[in-house]
Amino acid sequence: QVQLVESGGGLVQAGGSLRLSCIGSGHAIITSAMGWFRQAPGKERAFVATIAWDGSSTDYADSVKGRFTISRDNAKNSMYLQMNTLKPEDTAVYYCAAAADYDIKYHTSEYHLWGQGTQVTVSS
Repeated sequence: QVQLVESGGGLVQAGGSLRLSCIGSGHAIITSAMGWFRQAPGKERAFVATIAWDGSSTDYADSVKGRFTISRDNAKNSMYLQMNTLKPEDTAVYYCAAAADYDIKYHTSEYHLWGQGTQVTVSS
C-alpha cells in the first residue's frame, strides 16, 4: 500500500525557516507529480507548490513565490518544501500529495494520495 508521511513542521518565529519532508512508500510515487497544500483553521485546503515527476517543472502559489522551494529526490522516494522568511499567515497544517500523472497539478481533485499533515505555526 502506498503511503505518504510528512515531517518537519513546528513552531518558528516570523522570518525563520523550516524544511518539510514527505516520504513515500511504493514505486508509484516516483512517477507521480507531487504537491504541497496547506489548510488553516476555518479555511479550505489551498495549493502551495507542485513539482513534476522528474523535477523538471515546478510552480508556486503567488503568496509563497520567492520564499518557498519545492524539490524531490526520487532515489529516496522523497519530496521537500524549504520555507524561508516565514510569516504568521503561513500558519497551517501542511499536506503532501501525489497525483496520478507526471506533470504539475494545482487542484486537490487532481491528487489521489495524501499524507496526514504536519502543523506549521509561525509566531509574530
